[in-house]
Amino acid sequence: MRPTPTPPSGKAVDFGRPTLITRGARWSFRLDVRTALSCAAFLLLTLAVVVVTLAYGTYEIPLPDVVRALLGEATGATRTVVVEWRLPRALLAVLLGAALGVSGAIFQSITRNPLGSPDIIGFSSGSYTGALVVMLLTGGGYYQVAAGSLAGGVLTAFVVFVLAYRRGAAQGFRLIIVGIAVSAMLGAFNTWLVLRADIEDVMLSAVWGAGSLNSLGHEQLWPVLGLLVLLIPLAAACGPGLRALELGDDAAAALGTRTEAVRLVLVVLGVALIALVTAAAGPIAFIALVAPQIARRVTRASSVALLPSAVLGAFLLASADLVGQRLFAPVQLPVGIVTVSIGGLYFIWLLVREARRT
Repeated sequence: MRPTPTPPSGKAVDFGRPTLITRGARWSFRLDVRTALSCAAFLLLTLAVVVVTLAYGTYEIPLPDVVRALLGEATGATRTVVVEWRLPRALLAVLLGAALGVSGAIFQSITRNPLGSPDIIGFSSGSYTGALVVMLLTGGGYYQVAAGSLAGGVLTAFVVFVLAYRRGAAQGFRLIIVGIAVSAMLGAFNTWLVLRADIEDVMLSAVWGAGSLNSLGHEQLWPVLGLLVLLIPLAAACGPGLRALELGDDAAAALGTRTEAVRLVLVVLGVALIALVTAAAGPIAFIALVAPQIARRVTRASSVALLPSAVLGAFLLASADLVGQRLFAPVQLPVGIVTVSIGGLYFIWLLVREARRT
């Protein structure tokens, strides 16, 4: 990525490859047109998926009636089905998908590796373990499970970074290897917890552990929305530091970046995002892995970026939830099963692509 020219009177903020430049009194913004158009296109596709989700189900509603219900002009059963029942789930799919995309972009940038997503390096497993401990041992409610998920994710991240720490930094490849090992150990511990629990708790944790948006409503929507309004802007504010870390610690330090402090803040934000998703819907795999890489290829960027990753994550999870609802209707598949299938196809494509290069 080429350096952003800084005007004499202020600072520069780089949002991508330079195609559009606007200058003000203190700031210069550079916006890549391809990135902007790609994000706009996938936002429209996500909106279309949401509208289709609101219209089709056991009780089908014509699209004009869906629009009227969203505008507050419908009453009775139509409004109840669209606004009260289906809309919270559809919005949660969009919000949680965006959170997964941003979390994946953060960790792939920190590790400088496309496999450095939170579900590969163990942070998702840590959040799942923390939530599972609360569910099976204390019987806590939604907020207790959320706190346990966050605590488990942060503790796992601490352990992984300590074990991967070498020569003054946590190396990306070591981080992935250590994370995979810690994830395997946590998987064994989770199995032990499930085997010792009562059958009712086991059935509940099994459904939740598959990653499901079923039965989610306004009770989960508002806390998720409130936390994302806090976390996403904080992650965006750390964007310049994240791009500096991609150059390597030595180059980032030479540019004035406090590498360890920035990395610590980014890890906490990434873990908080993945813990939020796990607490709300259970562990949803592969969206954090796939979304940043698809976004990078669509925008033809040199590295992953937060905004395109968020948009692709929202689109992928909303689409996966629609497929899970309609593929074997009236039986609804947990969205986690669909995303695992997406991840499997991604890995097959990646292997074929790498095989052709050799």
